[in-house]
Amino acid sequence: MTSGAERLLEVLAAHDVEVVFGLPGVHNLAIWEALRSSGIRMIGVRHEQTAAYAADGYARTTGRLGVAIVTTGPGAANTLGAVGEAWASGSPVLVVATDIPSSLRRPDVYRGVLHETRDQRAMFLPVVKDGWTVGSADELAARAHQAVGTALAAPQGPVYLGVPTDFLTADAAGAEQRPTPAVEAPDLTEALALIATAERPLVWAGGGAQRAGAGDAVGELARRISAPVITTYAARGLLPLDHPCAVHGPAHVPEVGALWDTADLVIAVGTDFDGMSTQNWAMPRPPKLLCVTVDAADATKNYPADAVLVGDARQVVGELAARVPEREFTDPVGTVNAEVRRTVLDEDLQAAYLLSALEGVSATLVADMCVAGYWVGGFHRVARPRGLSYPVGWGTLGFGFPAALGAAVAGRTIAVCGDGGFLFACGDLATAAQERLPVTVVIVDDGGYGMLRYDQEVAGHPTTGVDLRTPDFVALAMSFGVPAMAVDGFGPVFGARLAEFVAADGPNVLVVRARLKPPPTTSPRWYRRE
Repeated sequence: MTSGAERLLEVLAAHDVEVVFGLPGVHNLAIWEALRSSGIRMIGVRHEQTAAYAADGYARTTGRLGVAIVTTGPGAANTLGAVGEAWASGSPVLVVATDIPSSLRRPDVYRGVLHETRDQRAMFLPVVKDGWTVGSADELAARAHQAVGTALAAPQGPVYLGVPTDFLTADAAGAEQRPTPAVEAPDLTEALALIATAERPLVWAGGGAQRAGAGDAVGELARRISAPVITTYAARGLLPLDHPCAVHGPAHVPEVGALWDTADLVIAVGTDFDGMSTQNWAMPRPPKLLCVTVDAADATKNYPADAVLVGDARQVVGELAARVPEREFTDPVGTVNAEVRRTVLDEDLQAAYLLSALEGVSATLVADMCVAGYWVGGFHRVARPRGLSYPVGWGTLGFGFPAALGAAVAGRTIAVCGDGGFLFACGDLATAAQERLPVTVVIVDDGGYGMLRYDQEVAGHPTTGVDLRTPDFVALAMSFGVPAMAVDGFGPVFGARLAEFVAADGPNVLVVRARLKPPPTTSPRWYRRE
């Protein structure tokens, strides 16, 4: 006999899943029992939202499927904020949630069974790519294959799989993995003509380019046509730092925004031109727009395109690069990157110190929705693909620390959090300590919700609800057995302590008492085009 729980883990193993994140409950204990002999590592967390965030952080950092396993009803519901972030950011996450026993379920009737929800799947549908509730034990393996395939298929996204608890212990049939259908190569004729006639081309690369591993292709195309490359938050690190076409700043800086404003052709790769990247579409539609995408409707919903190439970004851009005539290289970036660095120095010297210290260490970065995180998300010079995770998709405060736990499975990770957002999941310091995860948590303690405080102050309002009583973060961390230290500001002492903490084994916490000015990427500070 092979139980449903064992079949589920067989499917995950067949898709090369090596780690899952979860929290046990009365309905999913059969999965935990099966995990003991599965060869899959289970990282037990202290809140279901952390399970989904960690799965997301793991997926963004590794490019592999992130898996969260949670229990029925409130356990499943606790993941929704984190799943919404994965949905908005196109992250391949599988949420496996148990449901009440099928024998106790009556259609359209709420009976009051422990953890019962009238329609648990329906809670997830607004924030997942797709979702299923397994109808029988023999259906479980096939549905699990389908769920994994859907999450990983472009465009990627989170998927929900609900499993009535009695199916986990029942005898369950196996199922074969279905091959992914091939995608036909698009006709490049029109795209090549647009590029040939462009005098000031610009490449705008987004998260789809990152997920497709299209960095080399994008870099080669840009070099051959002498075009600057602006990357969205999700594509930071797509090009090497020394690539001559790489722009090291967001379009919110006027000198970078001018590259968009003066381009006569924008080649958009794997992006939907979201509001945060385009200042809520204050950036004018370019004279000509060529989109490379796996989802034509998504790519053109905000700016109409002159031509759309549907296909894998790495393959399509690689074909374009191979077929466009090479132009004389004219240094398309010029002094823009120097202007970006000068902007950071002029805006906030403490932020410049923070960014400099982060560039001096080798680690994956995960930034929260906090003032320090905004500086990192917009201005950190990311040295490699998938080197930064930033929750600008849905904008979920509290993402930084729990997502960093997932990223840390792949190697040393730094979480940049504010004092308010860190408290969303501070209990998972226990997870970091128990699993000996190599995560350094940088908590910027400004005594409250710094961005919201700024919003109230610039509006001329008294601060309300934004000034917080915060704990002794050093004592809190050390109570979990996690080494911790506090420093004042982002000067040389911070840089030295950060280097020491990143070089250490296991988790640690570095508290920085400082206030930063919000960067130009935050909406109250967006510049106006004349």
